[in-house]
Amino acid sequence: MPDTLSVVYGSWPSPATSSGGSEPGSNQEIKEFAAGYNVKFDMYSKICVNGDDAHPLWKWMKVQPKGRGMLGNAIKWNFTKFLIDKNGCVVKRYGPMEEPQVIEKDLPCYL
Repeated sequence: MPDTLSVVYGSWPSPATSSGGSEPGSNQEIKEFAAGYNVKFDMYSKICVNGDDAHPLWKWMKVQPKGRGMLGNAIKWNFTKFLIDKNGCVVKRYGPMEEPQVIEKDLPCYL
């Protein structure tokens, strides 16, 4: 079953090797691994989120005034999240350990 934020607000994870090497396999290997944990939500293909080869969206999100990290802009782990408002502005960056419910509480003022 997809998580609430994915269904209601259209958020999907992007596996990445540049965030601590936590997704070293191919896209198919990652999908098979996730299936072992009963993951049913959609995932994008693996991308680079740090360094010169980072995907342009991730580069952009990290340099926005409210997209900067507390200890530098590098993505430390795959579960770093960004809230983007209806105008396309990054309004908040969430650390890897913050639960989706925290984001859900912030959403109403940006809808």
